[in-house]
Amino acid sequence: MKTLKLLTVFALTAIIGFTSCQSEESITTGENPNANTSNSTAAKNFQRTSMADGSEDDFLDGNSCTKLIFPLNAVVNGQNVSLISKADLSIVAAIFAQFNDDADSVTFDFPISVQLSNYTEVVVNNQSEFDALQQECESAEAQGRDAISCIDINFPVTMLTYNVALEQTGSTVIQSEKAMFNFMSDLSNSELFSVNYPISITTKSGTSVQINGDAEFQTAISDCLAIEEEEDQAEEMAAEVEAMLTNTTFKVKTFVDTSVDKTIELKDFTVKFSNDLTLTGKNIINTTLNDVEGT
Repeated sequence: MKTLKLLTVFALTAIIGFTSCQSEESITTGENPNANTSNSTAAKNFQRTSMADGSEDDFLDGNSCTKLIFPLNAVVNGQNVSLISKADLSIVAAIFAQFNDDADSVTFDFPISVQLSNYTEVVVNNQSEFDALQQECESAEAQGRDAISCIDINFPVTMLTYNVALEQTGSTVIQSEKAMFNFMSDLSNSELFSVNYPISITTKSGTSVQINGDAEFQTAISDCLAIEEEEDQAEEMAAEVEAMLTNTTFKVKTFVDTSVDKTIELKDFTVKFSNDLTLTGKNIINTTLNDVEGT
């Protein structure tokens, strides 16, 4: 998954003026349940959490803002691969894991089709167009406009709509992420909305949480993005450790088994780790001995 930037928790106050025959009044957005505009924090939160998530195939296309549409063909580390469905992603993962010290590469057989974060499907005709989509995604991530995938809204959710005079104009029962995204995207500047709380969300850990207002929803998003930021940093560190381990041959300095020092038994062995969690012990003095395989 690409790194999702931590949102800064902030209160956004917007003044919506409307004119009556006698006076001008103001309403504060955010905590006022009838005064969320299309540009409010709440609107952006609901839109981003309902975007199409393209992070599942990131290791193949390197773009969390797009989702590959199958079937497609690609050259993976020099091997021609036909990917008929999402299940075939395991083929690519296996090819990547074959060697420890190679630079994994993927070249698509263009044209290919991808789904964007806004659920539209586009045809990518060449590598230049593919690279442009990647740059656009990186820009969205930097500006906090990319999908939030660490929270799932549990549907249905009822949205109430109002005009600028705070007169209710309708209600909409939303049944899916795509419907939520379209609702938020289609709001005009003259429309206000409120969420019929409470709603429930499911966190990345699988925990269901009740949300009672816009502020609680913002807090839940900020918390999950903070956790994702830590996880991304841990993944980067793990990748560095993996690269060090899999590109190095080690000798055992000490080996203690149930309080018994057995280092002498391994003094003639070297150990090499593989990135599929296996390791190989090789006797460098007596080369007639078989290698020792382990995990």
